[in-house]
Amino acid sequence: MPELDQTFIALPLRSVADAALTRARELGADHADVRIERIKQSYRSYRDSKIETAVDDETLGIAVRVVHQGAWGFAAGIVLGPDAARGLAEQAIRTAEVSRPLSTERVELAPEGGYPDATWVSSYQLNPFEVADPEKDGRMIELSDRLLAADGVNHSQALLWYVQENKFYADLNGTTTTQQRVRVQPEFTAISVGDHGFASMRTLAAPAGRGWEYLTGTGWDFDTEVAELPELLAAHAKAPSVEAGRYDLVIDPTNLFLTIHESIGHATELDRALGYEAAYAGTSFATVDQLGSLHYGSEVMNVTGDREVDHGLATIGYDDEGVAGQTFPIITDGTLVGYQLNRQMAAARGLDRSNGCSYADSPGHIPMQRMPNVSLQPSPNGPSTDELIGRVDHGIYVVGDKSWSIDMQRYNFQFTGQRFYAIEGGKISHQLRDVAYQATTTDFWRSMEAVGGPQTYYLGGAFNCGKGQPGQSAPVSHGCPSALFRQVNILNTVTEGGQ
Repeated sequence: MPELDQTFIALPLRSVADAALTRARELGADHADVRIERIKQSYRSYRDSKIETAVDDETLGIAVRVVHQGAWGFAAGIVLGPDAARGLAEQAIRTAEVSRPLSTERVELAPEGGYPDATWVSSYQLNPFEVADPEKDGRMIELSDRLLAADGVNHSQALLWYVQENKFYADLNGTTTTQQRVRVQPEFTAISVGDHGFASMRTLAAPAGRGWEYLTGTGWDFDTEVAELPELLAAHAKAPSVEAGRYDLVIDPTNLFLTIHESIGHATELDRALGYEAAYAGTSFATVDQLGSLHYGSEVMNVTGDREVDHGLATIGYDDEGVAGQTFPIITDGTLVGYQLNRQMAAARGLDRSNGCSYADSPGHIPMQRMPNVSLQPSPNGPSTDELIGRVDHGIYVVGDKSWSIDMQRYNFQFTGQRFYAIEGGKISHQLRDVAYQATTTDFWRSMEAVGGPQTYYLGGAFNCGKGQPGQSAPVSHGCPSALFRQVNILNTVTEGGQ
């Protein structure tokens, strides 16, 4: 099992945090918390088997947040010393004093048990930062070379992005947590240029809370997928354009996760539903007056939020308000039953506890409500993907994510994909091009007739979910099975300008 980075825990974490918390208490803070974070990330891009971009970055800093006389205060810095920490606590108190006249509601926080001396490390085997650069570049270039050597592939693109996030948290409630998360995103794209024009196809592997082992066979077989990609690309380049109309769809989890993210994940953030969050990507149609009554989808639709699943990008031990990771229902049997919360919103709604959805992407940013791993649950004894396809006389099988568009209420949307296959008489026929599926959120999820079994379940996700002003970026995963949808509107992206 991986261990906490010794160079991080050797920092004066406790003495610095104690200095800030003691000063905040002396100045009358009702609540105070301290985060000391170090975030290391490395990004490599490759074009035609050559390194195109190489960026290495490290952030280290401290954040102090207080509630003073019912108002928030916040301050951040880069000096890890007791005097500087006390100064940040004083600055945070002054910020609260300035912001108090502007506050429309008194800040109250839902209670949370204390967790003294808690530690947590994410589920990975080999930290990419402990692997020599020549080995990492060699693996990426080796796979890129295989793409370039294949018939019909004119160019290749690849990227490798990996992050190590260390976080120490302490608050006046007695909680002190030390955590470490590692995540990695590898991606390969084959490009064809010819009489058919320009065509590309990308690997389906999602970013994951894994380490370097992800590139060497644990969790995904990149060798097999890269070997298959040229033939799939050639078939795509020759595929006929789709005829617009209504089709039954079987959607693979490699595509459906993104639809979940945009139409469920963002729509059930409580700050959006309350109208607090509107500057970045809008609010939500799923307003609080509909909690417990909104017919979000069909009866086979069960969606949970969780901070616990192995290898999830939003999986943590404790959030940025000292709340332990947990799993909770969002949609049950098609009905909206819950939202994503932080401690302030939980208290405002009269709830006993937050469900642990507070996160800041750096020590320089204040925590806000951020998405957990929001996942559509499989049917315990549900069908395979082939069995779902067998239920369709005339339809389309959708694989892999690509472009998307959704309105500011998370209601009207359209999505494309990496590959689309015609289904005729319950069997896969051939690839199609220029396909986008379009619907409103509720019409789409209400048309879901069946979900696959656990054998079809896959954890997709993204490194860079955006929210807030100033903007913050957060990693998040979405698990789902294959699913069958009836009579969904299909656009031709060329003739209807849908892409």
